[in-house]
Parts: sequence; structure tokens; C-alpha cells
Amino acid sequence: PPLPQESVAELKHRLQRMKALAELAKVPPASAEASAELQRRLKRARDLELRIRQKRAERAKAEAQPSEESGGTAGAASSEKAPAYQRFHNLAQDVPPGLTLPYKFKVLAEMFRSMDAIVGMLFNRSETVTFAKVKQGVQDVMRKQFEERHVGQIKAVYPESYRLRQEKNIPTFSSSVKKSDYQLTLEPVLAEGEKVDGRPHLSASRLLERRKEFNRSLVNIVKQHHKAFLASLSPALAVPDDRLTRWHPRFNVDEVPDIPPAELPRPPQADRIATAQEVLSTARGAMTPKMEKALANMALKAAEVSAGEPVAPNAPSPASASSALKGVSQALLERVRAREAQRMRALLTRAPQQEERLAMLARLPAMARVLRNVFVAEKRQALSLEVACARMSDSCPTQMSPGDMEKHLRLFAELLPDWVSLHPIRTDTYMKLDKGKDLNVIAERLARAIKEAEAP
Repeated sequence: PPLPQESVAELKHRLQRMKALAELAKVPPASAEASAELQRRLKRARDLELRIRQKRAERAKAEAQPSEESGGTAGAASSEKAPAYQRFHNLAQDVPPGLTLPYKFKVLAEMFRSMDAIVGMLFNRSETVTFAKVKQGVQDVMRKQFEERHVGQIKAVYPESYRLRQEKNIPTFSSSVKKSDYQLTLEPVLAEGEKVDGRPHLSASRLLERRKEFNRSLVNIVKQHHKAFLASLSPALAVPDDRLTRWHPRFNVDEVPDIPPAELPRPPQADRIATAQEVLSTARGAMTPKMEKALANMALKAAEVSAGEPVAPNAPSPASASSALKGVSQALLERVRAREAQRMRALLTRAPQQEERLAMLARLPAMARVLRNVFVAEKRQALSLEVACARMSDSCPTQMSPGDMEKHLRLFAELLPDWVSLHPIRTDTYMKLDKGKDLNVIAERLARAIKEAEAP
């Protein structure tokens, strides 16, 4: 039957649309240069994708390797790729130099504090303190991983802190650990008199004493490395430990090696074969000659490896004078080095009070001109100490409280009594300044005072 007019018109419209789409889909043939450029870009994209896959595979392989080794090698492993906030922790401290500890030592001290608090709580409740309980508590407090290696480091730093034992038949309340399994237990070492109601008690004062003792031990460990560093200098420095107040400026505190962990008690085990030599001696005669020969070769190789372990190198000898010092008298170099060593020795043994006084003396030359301008602007021969401190605090570029400013003004009166004098009158103290003095002479006298204060 013939189609209606509407269907024929719709078919014609569809045919026209298909023809128009076919015209649009026609792409002009690409030139040879354009196709070559597309081929180069496609090859470059494939190379980049291959490199990315290789890097991902290397990264996954590196992450899959164990990050910790057993024994002392785990404690002595160097952290070459440690984060910057750990490697430069000492430089970012907002405290005076002093005897600051490395970042990893501070983390260990915090672990000991948390561990001691948890052990004290469990010990005072007459509970058997196991490592599993302490580990969970320390990790909840520190938000850091706490392993047996850290307990070994704590034992190495403070050997008299705990008695460690392997015990069994301890209720675990856990499906992963059986009651018959051995567990590492910790018991704090206390004196005879530290008892409450006839049984030992770990008090808060004792916790504080143990914490201070642990920190002192950490500082002593860093002092030993610092002493070795001073001995490697040219000329060598010898500073008594009891007089040391700060580290050498070139001593990188955060590069101090980790503390090797002490050996922890291990659960008793039956005869366990661990080496090829033990296998050979145990099963000799019960295996084929070929297998016996292979085990003998393996035992020989293990013995050679253990015998050829590298010995720790000695401290490097001081480097010789550089080529820039050629032609300079050796006697002059020795005098300069001796003077520098003497200055450094005085710096390392300087008390905090002397350091504060030196810092105040260093500010006085710039403050002298400001102080004279204050008296000239006020057009007075004397000012009350309170007013002088307020005017100086407003005029000095360094922000300083009125109390600190008063200390500096009194230091002026102590060092230069003929230029600045203080006169207590009734309840107030007045300051008088001689405006006729030459400021260059004042600056020279202050520089001399700074040099005398810096001298050992």
C-alpha cells in the first residue's frame, strides 16, 4: 500500500540529515609532517607511561622491604631519608642553645614518661605488667608505634629502671595470645622504703625522679658524641662535662646515631637449628653426600662472612691546610687556631647569666645614641627612671618591656658612671646624663667592655 505523505516527508528529512552528517564526518587527509608529529607525540606519551609504571613498581618494592633489622643493627641504622622536621629539629627550637636533645631522643624520653606512667598505674593495682598492655597504652598516648626495640633502648639508657622477664600462665583475655605462651613482663625497680600498706608503691615523686634520671642519661650520651667531635677538631678541644653549657656550633645534634637497644630476655626454646653448621652436625650421616657437601659449603661461606665483618673506622684525621693558606706562616696559623679554640672553649662553658649579660652589652652601643637623643629632646638634665624607660621603649627599634629596659639603663650606670648616673630621691629614682660626652668615646668604652666580657 502507498505510504502516507507524512511518512514520506519524514523519510526524506532523515535522509537529508544523514547526508549532512556524512559530509561533516569527512576529514581531510593529514600531511606527512602532521602525521610524523603525531607519531612522535604518541611515542613520547608511551615512554612517559612506561617510566611512570617503572617508578611505581620501584616504590612498591621499596615499601615492601622490611624497614627494621633485628639486633643492634636496628638501633645503629642511620636515618638518611628522615623527614626535615627530624633532621633539623635542633635549628627550629625557640629556646636558647643549651644542651638540647635530638628529636629521636626527645621522642624516646616521651615514650619512657608514658611507659612509666602506665606501668606505675598497673603496678600499684598489683597487676602483672606485660608488654602487650604497655604497648597499647603508650601507642594510645603517643600516637606512635611502640615496639620491643624501644624497650631495649630504654633499658640501654636507664638499666636500673625495670626488671624484664619472660613469664607464662598470665591471663591475656585475648584470642591471639594463649595463656601458656611466654610474655615479656616489666617490673619497676624500687627501693626498700617505697612501700604503702606493706607492699611496693610507685609514687608520683618517684616517677618524676626516674624521668629526670632518664633525661640526664640521654644528655650524657650526647655529651660522649660531642666529646668525640671536639677531639676530631684541629686543634682538639677538651671541655669538662660538668662545665659544658652548650654544644659546639658545628656539632649537628640531630645527626647523633640511634641508641643500640639492649638485649631483652627471650622465651626459653627447645633445640632449634639456626645455621647450616648446626644442620650439618645434627644430620650428619642421614643425608646424601651431595646435600652434605652443599651444607658444608654454606657453613664455610657463613664463617668467611662473619670473619670479614668491617671494623668501625677510626675518627678521620683533621684536614690539612687548604691551598688558600699557602704562604701564610705556620706559627701565625697555630696562634690563630689556638685563639679560636680558646674562644670556643669559653663559649661552650659560659654560664646562662654571662650569656644574658653579653646580649645586653651587645645592645648598649646602639642604645647609647638613642638615650642621648631622649635627653636632648626632653631638654632636661635629669629624668625619672620610669619616664626614661618609657621613652626608650618607644624610641628603640627593638621591642623591649620597661622592666628589661630598666636593666639596660642600670647597666649603663654601672659601666659608664661618669656619663650616666642614678640618684634615688625619696620614692623615685632619677637618671642624669652628661650631654657633653663624645659618643665615639662612649662607643669605644662599650666595645672594650664587650671584649673583656667575652674573654675567658
